[in-house]
Amino acid sequence: MSLVMVRKVKLDMEEVFHEGGPRSSQPLRIAVATAVVANPYAGRYVEDLLPFMQALRGLGAELSERLIQALGGAGNVQAYGKGAIVGEDGELEHGAVWHEAGGWAMREALGNPKAIVPAGKTIGGPGCRVMIPLGHTQAAYVRSHFGVAEMTVWDGPRRGEIAFGLAMASGGRIHARLGGLAAADVKGEDGLR
Repeated sequence: MSLVMVRKVKLDMEEVFHEGGPRSSQPLRIAVATAVVANPYAGRYVEDLLPFMQALRGLGAELSERLIQALGGAGNVQAYGKGAIVGEDGELEHGAVWHEAGGWAMREALGNPKAIVPAGKTIGGPGCRVMIPLGHTQAAYVRSHFGVAEMTVWDGPRRGEIAFGLAMASGGRIHARLGGLAAADVKGEDGLR
């Protein structure tokens, strides 16, 4: 039996035209793909979580592709992040399996960008939300691309489930004007600058 049993998948998209300043001719598009899966370790301690982490790679690839299609192609993705909400019968480490599985899949789908994939995770029940941190795909020091994407599922995760999410965005914050490394100046050599 597969370790990854998906109950539902959700795709959210938002378009931001302004944040109180002038309306942008090109909206910032932020998409989140979330899968609610059964937690194979709910209610018990299991020492070796690596089989679950490896089994989740396929789910990470599927969610990555959904996001890339929603944003109109990999060339339109400038920021990314990942998140997990573990149901009450699980532990935070059950959500941490997504660091490698979701992050690896997203980076592979985007042509292996250099920057780390920011992450947020928590324990919660149905309707809980986590704000997935976003960062530039090629350089962690692009402060205009520090943002968040909301991940929530109205009926999940249930006690024995985990909601795993990936987020991608077409750019940085609308009206970003606080200096720092500009996206146009990224060298993309070390994931930092």
